[in-house]
Amino acid sequence: MEYLNISLAGIDSNGEEKQFKLSDFSGQKVVLYFYPKDNTSGCTQEACDFRDNFNRLTPKATVIGVSPDSISSHLKFKEKQSLNFTLLSDTEHKLAEEFGAWGEKTMYGKKYFGIIRSTFILNESGEIIKEWRKVKVKGHVEEVLEELIK
Repeated sequence: MEYLNISLAGIDSNGEEKQFKLSDFSGQKVVLYFYPKDNTSGCTQEACDFRDNFNRLTPKATVIGVSPDSISSHLKFKEKQSLNFTLLSDTEHKLAEEFGAWGEKTMYGKKYFGIIRSTFILNESGEIIKEWRKVKVKGHVEEVLEELIK
């Protein structure tokens, strides 16, 4: 579980910038979701769905969003959308690669590499206990909640 020790810059739920490792969250379940880009329609909808369900999620798990965007982009996104959870900046896609959330994509017939929208639930030891790949945003947070309630 090499991914537990990858250190990334991020902003916490209060907007404070610091370094994070997934091992910092040991002892708690984590909902780790990878999204392509701050302030785009699908990513904003997904982040707002996590935000709006924060009180239902947090008794069960800590929510962490990860994208390749910079800290300054995350700060703007967090402020604009009133996000209430941690955002990590994976500019070199190290964490995304460890989780298989970085790969080849196609848009308008062009191939490129980027984040494959994915969500993982990690148990208190940091092990993956549930994963969703190529996530469709609509209804996804409900799926995550259902899994956490099990």
